[in-house]
Amino acid sequence: MPDPFSPPESPSAGSLFAAEALLPTGWARDVLIEWDATGRLTTVASGRQPAHGTPRASGPVLPGMPNLHSHAFQRAFAGLTEFRGAAQDSFWSWRTLMYRFASRIAPEQVEAIATWLYVEMLEAGYTSVCEFHYLHHDADGRPYADDAELALALLRAARRAGIGLTLLPVLYQASGFGGTPPSDGQRRFIRATDSMLRLLDRLRAPCEAQGARPGLAPHSLRAVPPDGLREALAGLDAIDATAPIHIHIAEQIAEVDACLAWSGQRPVAWLLDHAPVDARWCLVHATHMDAGEYRRAAASGAVAGLCPTTEANLGDGLFDFDAWRAAGGRWGVGSDSHACVNAAEELLMLEYSQRLATRRRNVGADARHRDVATALTLAAVHGGAQASGRAVGGLGVGQQADFVVLDPMHVALQGLAAPQMLSAHVFASHRTSAIDTVWVGGRQRAVAGRHAARDAAAAAFVAARGQLLAKE
Repeated sequence: MPDPFSPPESPSAGSLFAAEALLPTGWARDVLIEWDATGRLTTVASGRQPAHGTPRASGPVLPGMPNLHSHAFQRAFAGLTEFRGAAQDSFWSWRTLMYRFASRIAPEQVEAIATWLYVEMLEAGYTSVCEFHYLHHDADGRPYADDAELALALLRAARRAGIGLTLLPVLYQASGFGGTPPSDGQRRFIRATDSMLRLLDRLRAPCEAQGARPGLAPHSLRAVPPDGLREALAGLDAIDATAPIHIHIAEQIAEVDACLAWSGQRPVAWLLDHAPVDARWCLVHATHMDAGEYRRAAASGAVAGLCPTTEANLGDGLFDFDAWRAAGGRWGVGSDSHACVNAAEELLMLEYSQRLATRRRNVGADARHRDVATALTLAAVHGGAQASGRAVGGLGVGQQADFVVLDPMHVALQGLAAPQMLSAHVFASHRTSAIDTVWVGGRQRAVAGRHAARDAAAAAFVAARGQLLAKE
């Protein structure tokens, strides 16, 4: 019996005509979009009339959104930590609950959870994901017979759902700055540097076969001592000198204070002084920087990986969006712990958080685009593509044919011009989907807002979550 999740295995060239489409330069009318059998765009031309028989998009076409930060297994306990378990709950008390959950999860449950999550992402407008993968070993911290077992489960999940993937195995070696020994709750995450490099080499062939992009994620400065970081970066360069590098950095005030106590420097400043940070890097969160760090990090060309709904859920604090953009910084969005899986809602939360911080409206507009949703969408796609290390930077020749068609019949969008539809999609359509179809690499992954494997993937997810909760 064929795998009910598997996408078609025979790619083909195709085309689509859009009355309106959001190109990297802005909105355009009468746009002909064509792609080849590899799923790469060969034509994106405005002012065209379609040949007879060319399929027509039912509504405005948007670039697919890259999700630049995901911990897939955490989707299974989203919503289950919203109770007071300490006198003052924080990121750190949440992390303790997450460790307990992570200690029980099996490979088949990881695959089921990730498959459903990736189906959700596609239905919500994400067409690719950067998976920050740090669950490596069995419950006792021992390697599986195939050391890549859990990474391969994520590759299978992405293939089944049909989402693009940047796979970022996580280097995790310590529980605190200065090489503090790891805790029992971290035993499934721990790898020596040479073990990580062997894993990266092991994953090259399966990633290439699937069109996935491998990279490396040093978890954080508190989890990777300087020697481990230096050796891992050198080893990665020997394998692939262009591979993306992602790191959690400056997410929490306590992390900044601990880094100061250890090194005399703030985390971002230390990283910039001790690692070759450039456009390959994604600085995930980077919430707590001073003015000098904002300027220097932006000048490095690195992407800031913003996860507004998770950062709000965990009480992280607010990123200074004005300072980052004033310094020319690039950025993208991720769903991180998956308290929310909705590309538009991440943009909404980003904009609203900045309004609360600055007491201004329409903060996300820029010099080219006065419309907030347009400006935020284009910038997030550009930064997310850079962080992904894949050609998913929007509707341009040479990029992958990843795009989303809005539903013009959705009540929030009816009767509006295309830019207004996008604005309503971001700011007015939530809890009901305003997405009609989703394409990845020139293949439809969702039609009428639904993925073909939705029901089967959802049932497998619910079963996996039930098994995990039964272990409480």
